[in-house]
Amino acid sequence: MQKKYYLIIVSFLLLSTFKLKAQDAWTLEKCINYAFDNNIQVKQQLLNVKVSEGKLLQSKMNALPNLNISSSHAYSFGLATNYLTNQKEAQNTQATSFSINTSMTLFNGFQISNTKKQDKFDLLATISDVEKVKNNIALSIASAYLQILYSEDLVASADKQLELSKMQIERTSVLVKAGSLPEGNLLEIEAQAASDELQLVNAQNQLDIAYLTLTQFLDIKTTEGFKIQKPNLDAIESKLVDLSPAGVFETSQQTMPQIISAGHRVKSAELAVKIAKGGMSPHISLNGNYNTGAQFYLTKVYKLNTATGLLELIDEDPFMTQVKNNASKTISLGLSIPIFNGYQVHNNISNAKISLDNARLNFENEKNILYKDIQQAYIDALAAQKKLKATQKSLVSLEEAFRYSEQKFNVGMVTSIDYTTAKTKLSKAETDLLQAKYELIFKSKILEFYKGVPLSL
Repeated sequence: MQKKYYLIIVSFLLLSTFKLKAQDAWTLEKCINYAFDNNIQVKQQLLNVKVSEGKLLQSKMNALPNLNISSSHAYSFGLATNYLTNQKEAQNTQATSFSINTSMTLFNGFQISNTKKQDKFDLLATISDVEKVKNNIALSIASAYLQILYSEDLVASADKQLELSKMQIERTSVLVKAGSLPEGNLLEIEAQAASDELQLVNAQNQLDIAYLTLTQFLDIKTTEGFKIQKPNLDAIESKLVDLSPAGVFETSQQTMPQIISAGHRVKSAELAVKIAKGGMSPHISLNGNYNTGAQFYLTKVYKLNTATGLLELIDEDPFMTQVKNNASKTISLGLSIPIFNGYQVHNNISNAKISLDNARLNFENEKNILYKDIQQAYIDALAAQKKLKATQKSLVSLEEAFRYSEQKFNVGMVTSIDYTTAKTKLSKAETDLLQAKYELIFKSKILEFYKGVPLSL
């Protein structure tokens, strides 16, 4: 009985521990690292790296000699050459042959060495592509993470507005019963409360969608039990004065993987032109060959002894003796000079040059895209900063105006429409402030990210 209770207690503790772990808040860094480890796009790109590593290994191995062994065993029936008499005779024989071949390219216009260099740059480009995918995922997750924080603040603001409306309903109800205010004022406030409740529902729906978006980026099947950690965003300062699009771009083009990858592909394309030109060069190879074999009769074979006039049984040599005696060895130096091959080499060179031009244009295009992204992020950050400062000033005035309007409404000096208008303006200012705040944080983080600073909050 004690053992049973002991198992129940242990199971309860384990389940409690698991539940606590499952409900641990996720930081932005944890979300990004989790995505790097589990995202399918990252895994697919890592497989491409393995393919590139295999290509590089193969190009290195191509510089080594090849070696092949072949053998065959055959049965022959009917006329065959008697190797002892060198005459065609009706014979049934079996023969075994062996061959060992090796060859090594000595020179082919440096195609082997250039291919090895090309595959190395292709591998580096593929590795950079992995980092490019990771960067895109990190930016998407940061955007989704900040969207959750923004939505949570919207929910808090909407809930605050709803509470204000509920409190005002209670006050107005008392004044209406006392005859100080007309009943219409109460109806107006109740309508405003219903509108605030709708805003709260919309904000909550937006928050749910934001959580769904983030969990989908993380490939987590459900949002149940998933919560993010709310950082102290008030401690985050934007230092746009220390940043400029040109300065950020100067640093980022040395570190951003899309630029590095495009640069490696330009070098790979340059080597592809050299490889194509190598097709015009003579091809020199060293070859070696070893052949041997043995043959036996399936039936007894006799030959006529002209001295005695008698038939004598042919005595065949043993297998290994025949293999040794029939061996032939060859070493050759091969030379192949391309003269005309249907314009293939010329077309290969032409296509390789076109690919090189395209790789260079892509390299410049990637730099242009990066610079435009940096410019846009900088302009957006400046706009958000200006909007934030203006909204902060406006919010102070609107809060004071709302308090003044609320006091006058409570004593019947202003209508419910004036009160509702002041409250709506205050709510919009709070929403604008939140929007500008998170926009500034996100764009500033993007600019820092382009300068090589990891994303964090």
